[in-house]
Amino acid sequence: MKKRIAVIDRELCRFDKCNLVCISKCPIAANNKKAVYFNEEKNIVAIDEDLCIGCGICIKVCPFDAIRIVNFPKPLDQKPIHRFGINGFELYNLPFPIENKIVGIIGPNGIGKTSSLKILIGEIKPNFGEIDKEYEISDLIKIFRGKEIQNYLEKLKENKVRLSYKPQRVDLIPKLLKGKVKDIIDSLKEDKEKIFLILNEFGISILEKNIENLSGGELQALAISISLAKNADFYYFDEPTTFLDISQRFNLINIFRRHLKDKSSIIVDHDIAFLDALCDYIHIFYGMPSVYGIVSNLLSARVGINNFFEGYIKEENIKFRDFEIKFEKTQQIQPKNEILIKIENFEKKLDSFKLFVESFEIRKKEIIGVIGANALGKTTFAKILAKEIESNLNLSISISYKPQFINIDFDGSVEEYLNSIKKIGENEIKEIIFPLNLQRILLKNIKNLSGGEMQRVAIAACLLKDSDLYILDEPSAFLDIEERISLIKNLKDFIENREKSFLVIDHDLTFISYISHRILLFKGNPGTFGKAKIYELKDGINEFLKEFQITFRKDKETNRPRINKFDSKIDREQKEKGIYFDV
Repeated sequence: MKKRIAVIDRELCRFDKCNLVCISKCPIAANNKKAVYFNEEKNIVAIDEDLCIGCGICIKVCPFDAIRIVNFPKPLDQKPIHRFGINGFELYNLPFPIENKIVGIIGPNGIGKTSSLKILIGEIKPNFGEIDKEYEISDLIKIFRGKEIQNYLEKLKENKVRLSYKPQRVDLIPKLLKGKVKDIIDSLKEDKEKIFLILNEFGISILEKNIENLSGGELQALAISISLAKNADFYYFDEPTTFLDISQRFNLINIFRRHLKDKSSIIVDHDIAFLDALCDYIHIFYGMPSVYGIVSNLLSARVGINNFFEGYIKEENIKFRDFEIKFEKTQQIQPKNEILIKIENFEKKLDSFKLFVESFEIRKKEIIGVIGANALGKTTFAKILAKEIESNLNLSISISYKPQFINIDFDGSVEEYLNSIKKIGENEIKEIIFPLNLQRILLKNIKNLSGGEMQRVAIAACLLKDSDLYILDEPSAFLDIEERISLIKNLKDFIENREKSFLVIDHDLTFISYISHRILLFKGNPGTFGKAKIYELKDGINEFLKEFQITFRKDKETNRPRINKFDSKIDREQKEKGIYFDV
């Protein structure tokens, strides 16, 4: 029966610079025992969880904030499935596929979602918390005997299942493969014609391109197409919507429905509307990121997602969050708000692409959401405003810009980097550092950050600059659901406290619908022509959704936007009224 988990962040722990105060201050040491000790063999500080009394003194005295100790309200009566090193992250329980169904996984970053998939496909061998050991699938079967996952594990053990796995980091593909896309596909064992078919369903033409020249969305579409083309029994997709624009995400729902029909699959993602529309069931991952993760029992999609937002799993009587995530309607920007700047009609031609923006104004304390398919000029427009692309626009305001692709060329800690932009004072800590939850990674080296951490640092760097207008290009990328909801609140607080304005480009429709006052909608022909026009919030999203014949309604329990089932009664009724976004 486990009473507590003690985790030490090895990157933050600098025992050579702190005189090992965690060891000297531990009260257990007074009894000639060592709950915190120096492991000479591993050359690391370690904590004996059985001797630890959970007093928290070592947490308080650690100058580098490297220690986390979690005392459980009631002891855990199960073994961890896997532990990542001494005093490392622990994963409890596993998700499991259901025959001919699509199972979704939701939960914060750093909670074990990707690791669980790698255990299910046999890439990680579980150690059951015994760091220097590896156990086989037969040992997993003993733990899950009599449960639904047992049948899958037995087939996996006997090599009677064919697996297809689409990894999370598709941006690494160009480092592994070189050459023209068509030649790479020709070299694969998978059904080449099916790959071509699915790429065509994505509506992209990449066969003659070199793989190193593909965009993130094109790499994602290629990886998904190859994974779906495999003749498998079980399909696993880790964050398939990353880099895809809103229209591609809607399209992917239909692609998955067609090609995963009568198949078993598990999909990890942070786009709630996408998972809600696609999945039959949901597993919730909860716990404390980077410390421990627990997998819930299987829940219906609607119940699972609503339980996630409530922070309470009724069926298991588990409260995993102290607060409920609520969706509150964004207040429409008041016409009386002072105009920050008016942008007159303008055109910009870049090679064979032409952009036209209709006249509109940006008001103070306003967030304008920018939506539309990829390659219609959204990022081009942002770079024009930020003066990274020359134009005839003569703007009399200061602008801070967070680009779509983050490449921070800095050798040093997060704190050093942010201080190089602006000295961090009490106001910055209160309004930027703590709201973006950066306090624990300030001492980490920039080069060692995860995608989500890097995104939050880039947002902070943008906000630290004292500007009139802030432009955030895809700020939700790599952020988990809770981080996205938190960012909505943080930006709203920021504009109230500092009376600033924002343009936010993003592909998560739930995120954009709750952060925006108005919508700047881009339409046109991708790669050739883009036209931008300003709309009131509902009108802009409604106009966008009409093109794809997709309707949204408001969930009665959480107020979150939900995609209506195609051709359902409510879908038909909303279309008859011309209401595609009834939220």
